[in-house]
Amino acid sequence: MTHKSSEAVSPDDPAEIGRRVLRLRGERGLTQRQLAEPAYTAAYVSTLESGRVRPSEAALRHLAERLGVSYEELATGRPAHLAAELRLRLTDARRALATGAPEDAAEFFRTVHEEAVTHSLTEEQADALLGLGDCLLESGELTDARDRFAAAERLLADQPLPRRVPAVRGRATAHLLSGELRYACYLLESTLDELDAAGLHDPEALLLLYTASIAPYMDMGAHARAAHAAELALALAPRVDDPALVAGMHRGVARTLIAEGRIAEADASLAKAQELYRQLHIRTELAHCHWMRGYVHAQDGDLEHAENELRTARGILASKRAALFTEQVEVELADVLRRRGKTDEAEALLRPLLTAGDEEEGGAGPLGAGRGAVHAGGAHRLLGLIAEERGDTERAEEHYCAALSLLERSSAVGDLADLCRLLGDLLRRAGRVEAAMDAYRTGLGHRAAPGTTTLGPAPATPPM
Repeated sequence: MTHKSSEAVSPDDPAEIGRRVLRLRGERGLTQRQLAEPAYTAAYVSTLESGRVRPSEAALRHLAERLGVSYEELATGRPAHLAAELRLRLTDARRALATGAPEDAAEFFRTVHEEAVTHSLTEEQADALLGLGDCLLESGELTDARDRFAAAERLLADQPLPRRVPAVRGRATAHLLSGELRYACYLLESTLDELDAAGLHDPEALLLLYTASIAPYMDMGAHARAAHAAELALALAPRVDDPALVAGMHRGVARTLIAEGRIAEADASLAKAQELYRQLHIRTELAHCHWMRGYVHAQDGDLEHAENELRTARGILASKRAALFTEQVEVELADVLRRRGKTDEAEALLRPLLTAGDEEEGGAGPLGAGRGAVHAGGAHRLLGLIAEERGDTERAEEHYCAALSLLERSSAVGDLADLCRLLGDLLRRAGRVEAAMDAYRTGLGHRAAPGTTTLGPAPATPPM
């Protein structure tokens, strides 16, 4: 299958084939008669070279043998084994992304994509676009990342749905990182329902979707759905051979265990993921494991170990120049630093993350609406707490209101409720009782029936 613009010429167009035959015959110094005999005539070769006839497979195989090229190269213009070579280069590009900076890996993916486009290799085009999308996610260029994933999905429109699932997951992740939690859930859930309706219960596709859905569910306060997705992912894991998918599952499941207070189990799940990522040399995901283990220690009150894990995660991500993830982990590190009494260091870490507002929505730049909205809200919340501790209630209110605006747009229910409590308490202490009541009501409204008022019916459960 080929995808091309209306102006593009297909490589198997009769005129294109004719030009290739003419060029190759000239390079080899053959006459039309020499090329044609004994099976065909010189007149037939002349007609073919002028593009006035579409050659049969038998004719192409005869001509390819006489010209000393493969049938595929003569029929399509692609050098022999090009697709296999591009697949190897895609593997190298993936390795570069796992171990190095996203912009460096992106160059490999772009080169493969250009060559795949030249030779109308749709599968390789799509996989190069998926790789480019992942590079852009790491660097924080979320709008461009979404565009690459959407382009890959369009290229694979005629392929079975499981083949398109990585592109859907990529788009959902970009929306999640932009702060569009509800839409991320919609993409993942509608794809799960589509797979179920078509009877396409592919274990890898299902595992990818269920694992990806845990984070937006948790941020939206839909803890029951997150736990159910984690249970299904655990059940699917033994049927999946890809260790990176299994590692991702363990990391996602850990988040639901943390929410249930099962700290030791969460840490064990993260240890499994960490070991797999270490073996696979996938440094970004390894950093995410350190990041989440830092969160586990912070939840357990072990702030010293939490700080160590978060600094390790930050170091790995910064060395890879994974800008958005580095900024997000800095918000969580600042939270731990504040709780450890290192207020000035926490503030110095937070302020640059919010500098210049949201001028480049969706692209690389400071945290804010369209780029790390949930963590931007978290940064404003922390700055509000720091200001309140210093007695600057006016500045604290400004930060709390900025955080409220960001979190309401993202539907991060749990964080919203906590923030409304902080704002309400601040206003109540200032004697502004009515405003405080409004803040409390806002928080209660967002906490009402999480996962049912904010989301539609749960996706169908596949047969296991």
